[in-house]
Amino acid sequence: MQQPEGRVLSVDASVEPAKCVVEVAASFRCTRCAAGKGCGAGLLAGDAESRRVDAHVASPLALQAGDRVQLELTADNLLRAAALVYGVPLVGALVGAANAWWFGAGDAVAALSAIAGATAGAAIVRLRLRRGSCLQQCTPLVTARLDTA
Repeated sequence: MQQPEGRVLSVDASVEPAKCVVEVAASFRCTRCAAGKGCGAGLLAGDAESRRVDAHVASPLALQAGDRVQLELTADNLLRAAALVYGVPLVGALVGAANAWWFGAGDAVAALSAIAGATAGAAIVRLRLRRGSCLQQCTPLVTARLDTA
C-alpha cells in the first residue's frame, strides 16, 4: 500500500516522542483501491475535505508547521486494529448464534442473539478504544519530510 502524505499543521516537541497534527487528504486510496482491484476500503469514503490526524514524529526529524510529510502505520498495528474493530463484534455474533443453537431456539431467536452478540462486541471495542494505550498503538508515525515550508 502506498504511504499517505500530509501537511504539518502544528508540532509539539515538548513530549517524547514528539507529536504533530497533520492534514491528510480524506480521499487517499492505494493504487489498487483507486483502480477498483483492492479491498474497497475507500469506496464509500467519497472525496470529502481533508482530515486532521495526530501523529508521532520519528526521532531524527525536526518538523515545523507547513512541512509536507509522509505517514506510516506499521503492518502489525494495522492488523491489530482491524482484528479488534472487526473481530470482536464477529466473535460476539458467533457466540450469540451458537448459544441460541445450543439451547435449541429457532432461527429468529438465533438471529436476534447474533445481533445482540455483535452489539455487545461493538460496545467492548468502543470501551477498549477509549484507552490511551490502545490509541497509541494505532497512531501513525511521520517517517519522512518531503518538502520544507
